[in-house]
Amino acid sequence: MRQLSKFIHLFIFLSMTQANAGDFNAALGNFDFSDNGKKAGMVDLTYGFTENNIDTSIGQIKPLVGAFITEDNASMAYAGAKIDYKLGAFMITPSFTPGFYSKGDGKDLGNVLEFKSQVNIGIDLGLSTILSLGYSHISNASLGDKNPGANSYSFNFSKQF
Repeated sequence: MRQLSKFIHLFIFLSMTQANAGDFNAALGNFDFSDNGKKAGMVDLTYGFTENNIDTSIGQIKPLVGAFITEDNASMAYAGAKIDYKLGAFMITPSFTPGFYSKGDGKDLGNVLEFKSQVNIGIDLGLSTILSLGYSHISNASLGDKNPGANSYSFNFSKQF
């Protein structure tokens, strides 16, 4: 609980440091659901910045920061980018975020430096609110002695301020 409290305080601090508001995503999920011996509940928080975005013909690339913690005290802090594809009321958001992983009492992923790839598929409820289902994979790209990876899913609530 102590790490979770630190995590939430850090996230609030990071989200308040910008002059312009961004989008905040809170997620609950199952870390490494495909490994029965090491799967664990997870809380994941991300902040997407609204400035310095890159407009493309397929969507807007946005920088983001985030962190997660599992019930086994495994955690990861990361920074990277995401892109939002709007298809009517539906939203598809892939992201790529390198970060630093700590196994705590959870799964050893083989390295401190890990890469998180994620895709969220959701529905825009209006009022800058999106509900989505996310799937992610974390890997060290064989930079460590071992690379077991971790697959996770999450239920996400996003709000733009």
